[in-house]
Amino acid sequence: MSSPFDRPLAGSIADELGKDTSVSPQAGDEERVVESALRPHSLHDFIGQPKVARQLALVLEGAKRRGRPPDHVLLSGPPGLGKTSLALIIGSELGTSVKITSGPAIERSGDLAAMLSNLSPGDVLFIDEIHRIARPAEELLYMAMEDFRVDVVVGKGPGATAIPLEISPFTLVGATTRAGLLTGPLRDRFGFVGQMEFYEPAELQLVLRRSADLLGVELTDDGSAEIAGRSRGTPRIANRLLRRVRDYAEVEADGRVTREVAQAALALYDVDVLGLDRLDRAVLEALVVRFGGGPVGVATLAVAVGEESNTVEEVCEPFLVRAGLLARTPRGRVATEAAWHHLGHPLPRGGALISGAGGSFGGGTGAPTTPGASSEPLFGA
Repeated sequence: MSSPFDRPLAGSIADELGKDTSVSPQAGDEERVVESALRPHSLHDFIGQPKVARQLALVLEGAKRRGRPPDHVLLSGPPGLGKTSLALIIGSELGTSVKITSGPAIERSGDLAAMLSNLSPGDVLFIDEIHRIARPAEELLYMAMEDFRVDVVVGKGPGATAIPLEISPFTLVGATTRAGLLTGPLRDRFGFVGQMEFYEPAELQLVLRRSADLLGVELTDDGSAEIAGRSRGTPRIANRLLRRVRDYAEVEADGRVTREVAQAALALYDVDVLGLDRLDRAVLEALVVRFGGGPVGVATLAVAVGEESNTVEEVCEPFLVRAGLLARTPRGRVATEAAWHHLGHPLPRGGALISGAGGSFGGGTGAPTTPGASSEPLFGA
């Protein structure tokens, strides 16, 4: 019988929806192998997230001085920002083993009981996408996190008996991209919660420099700046684009990754100056050209670009909103003024537009102020 630890991590949204893109923040199975070679092994080597890293360093150092496992840790934030890396670093800093699984892989409470009973004292149990754990397993986790024991039910019906099973003290590290889906009782049992933020371009350049050294790539300063600016504030995307640009540099140039080489390579891979890919631009083009900037319902917009609604809503929209190119309003999706400019289309006459202002990743949050406007989308639901 296979161990729950042997099960692969749950597929990403992009995998489930059949979308393959250079700027997806999700990692495929093959990419995880490459990522493991680039991961930092200590907090000292970890780049970015200064607040979370500092707080985590204090938590770990305090636990080591007391000779006890640290509080359970919850890492929350979008994919590709380093949650798995930090989980592995926690084990490395504590000098203990890290057992890795994912929420969807824990289908029954018995699966979780088997994992917990196999932990050695001080081990770290990392559960990725912990918000997707099955409810019976989650309830078993409550007692394990607080009292380091689980109740194993023997038998069925009125004659069933709960036998308490002591487990070794451990540290649970949970990672989630949707903290709002965590139940209150589970969230309250984490002693430390770290909120991961998107990276600044300067931080991404440091990530690219380190990765280039590990990969043996000659990367110039302007080349790293060009890649960092198109990486959506996400190290995983930055490293992926670096590998694609490296391929182009080795085949079409002299092997050096300069700004010119990076620009040519990323143009070939349909990644524009803002980090938008083909589908992102198709969504904006449909919104601007076919629907006059909106408002339009997401289902109608998805049909216009030939994709599923989930793909548009969960893969494309988060970055478009954050970049200030698209706004979600009560009436539907609306293209901001910045979207019209980015696509090179003239602004509509007499229309109320959302400015899209709000910083490098800030999305416009207001709505067109048209007197007597209906709350219904103009184009579909």
